[in-house]
Amino acid sequence: MVRRNVVWSSKARIKLLDILEYYNKRNKSSAYSNKIYKKFTKELALLKKHPGIGVKTDDDDIRGLIVENFILFYETRPKMIIVHTVWDCRQNPESLIIK
Repeated sequence: MVRRNVVWSSKARIKLLDILEYYNKRNKSSAYSNKIYKKFTKELALLKKHPGIGVKTDDDDIRGLIVENFILFYETRPKMIIVHTVWDCRQNPESLIIK
């Protein structure tokens, strides 16, 4: 079995931090942000074992992993999984840019 590392693009890392910070401020607590982050981590661990579980997109190289109200758009490479962006499904879909 191939061991793949998960690599967050700088765009995805910024989006993730923005989401976590938003919920910290909104809820005046980090409890929900921690819950979301743990859920992402758990799902990405599963993705490392089964990289094809995400939903296919219009781009043949990109798949989307649905995690609660979010989609992690990722690309599978031989030795890594690149998370390109994190999308909150409650946003306007016309503003979605994956890469």
